Amino acid sequence: MEKVRRGRYFEEFEPGQEIVTQGRTITETDVVNFAGLSGDYNPIHTDEEYARKTPFGRRIAHGLLVASVISGLAMQTGLLDETVIAFREIRDWKFAKPVYIGDTVHAVLRIEGTKPLPRLGGGAVDIRITVKNQHGDTVMRGVWTVLVASRPQEEASSA
Repeated sequence: MEKVRRGRYFEEFEPGQEIVTQGRTITETDVVNFAGLSGDYNPIHTDEEYARKTPFGRRIAHGLLVASVISGLAMQTGLLDETVIAFREIRDWKFAKPVYIGDTVHAVLRIEGTKPLPRLGGGAVDIRITVKNQHGDTVMRGVWTVLVASRPQEEASSA
């Protein structure tokens, strides 16, 4: 039985393509686990009394936690299954609004451009990431560049 590939090859990406991820709620457990994993125990994330006195008025999730969750949601789309070579770059990343414990986030992935890199066996794909909360507010945005494999020669000749 032939294995079905879900991911897209480099040649299948075109500027303007858009994919929306599913949503995921950021939980207390996520924040506690990320603090332990990263060592980032900043009280804005871990101390409710401290956070109450900040402009946010309550604890917020780590920005890098949310970016990591978005990376997982992007992978769950299947877009890069078995075709991604490497995550290469993050550019122009902005943390626009806080993400609170209990917020549900998702991302809109928009292909901005492609650049063939034959010596690497594929090419670079620039993906504009817009992270939104349950209210539709943009909470993060920027561009990720991923290296994606080219279609194997045997598939290219039969396509």
